Formats: sequence, structure tokens, C-alpha cells
Amino acid sequence: MVLIGALLSGCVTAKPPAPAFHAVLNQPYKLDAGDRIRVTVFEQDNLSNIYAVDKSGYLSLPLVGAVPARGKTTEQVQAAITAALRNGYLRSPDVSVQVEQYRPFFIMGEVASGGQYSYVPGMTAQNAIAIAGGFSSRADQRTVDITRQVNGQVVTGRVLISDPIIPGDTISVRERLF
Repeated sequence: MVLIGALLSGCVTAKPPAPAFHAVLNQPYKLDAGDRIRVTVFEQDNLSNIYAVDKSGYLSLPLVGAVPARGKTTEQVQAAITAALRNGYLRSPDVSVQVEQYRPFFIMGEVASGGQYSYVPGMTAQNAIAIAGGFSSRADQRTVDITRQVNGQVVTGRVLISDPIIPGDTISVRERLF
């Protein structure tokens, strides 16, 4: 009995992630490096284009230059571009901002082909594993560790494979014990 108790004590489950880990799923999407944004300035075809958020978190637009985007929603970026264009360039600019392509997610560990993959809205960890070629023969197929940015901090949580992921997440599939 003592031996069984000692063996089972090694099977401790990870504590659940902090509430903020899942709360970020219900918040408006915040832009970051790697996102591609479609900016439409109505009746100004030379300003309408697809722009990438650079590694320092800015969009570089004609006329107005660098516009901060990291940590902002598309509505906030839209308001910033509108204000910048109104400041000496256009009398009443009509601007629309949409996410054209989300930044990628990353997956590693016990999957057929770990790496960087394109994010699609509504993805779960299980979808991500399927995109990476499925589980390896040694994979723990119940839970995964997800590392994500939450309020400017890097947080890791162990979740079921049915949990949603967000752009920029790093998914780690662990090896099962038995």
C-alpha cells in the first residue's frame, strides 16, 4: 500500500490556470506583431492597403507614418488613423480597419510536425493538433499546456484539448507517463 501511495503521489495534476487565462477569450481582440490589417480609407485608394503590425507594434502608413497598434483593438487603431489623417491631410476621413490575417500560433512536443501555423478564428487546441499532423504515439491526448500573453504577462495553463486558442498561443503537447 505504501508503494502504491508513493506512486500515485507522483500523478499530481497541474493546478488550473488563473481566471485571467480564460477571461482573455471573452475580451475584444488585441493586435500584436505578426497581425496583418486591412485599412480602407474611403475615396482614397492610395491609402487603402494591407499593413503588417511590425515587431515593435506599429503600422507604417503613408502620410501619417507610424501608428501604434500593439495591445489595441481594431476600433482603437481605426480612431488613431482617422485622427492622424484629420490632422492636416483629409478634412473628414472615413476609415475602416479589419484583421486580414491573425498572427500565427505555435505548437511543439508530441505532435507529428511541430512549428508555426496560421490561426483561424474559433480554433481549439485539438484543431491545432490536427493541423500539426496529429498526436505522436507517446502523446498525452487529454490535456495540453498553453502559453499566452495575458495583460502583458506570459501565463501558462494546462487545459483540455477542447479549449479554444488565440493568435500567438504556444501549445505544448506533453508525453504521457504510461
